[in-house]
Amino acid sequence: MSWDFTEDAAFLALCDAYKESGEPSAMEFLAHGEGAFHFQELSQNAAGEGIDLSDSEDLEEFQQEVIDTLEEMCS
Repeated sequence: MSWDFTEDAAFLALCDAYKESGEPSAMEFLAHGEGAFHFQELSQNAAGEGIDLSDSEDLEEFQQEVIDTLEEMCS
């Protein structure tokens, strides 16, 4: 992926919310509530950057990359 989403304001908000949530699993955090809201915003920003997430495989790959990055950077 050519877009560094870790510098996006939506990812930074997602990271902060994940830290504050105390949720041990980034996957669970993204599944509902505030995590889902911030992930949706990040996905919309990705589209604005020209990243096509309309294919479910591409969306799943992006989501997994976000999960891995959250657990690595924001735990």
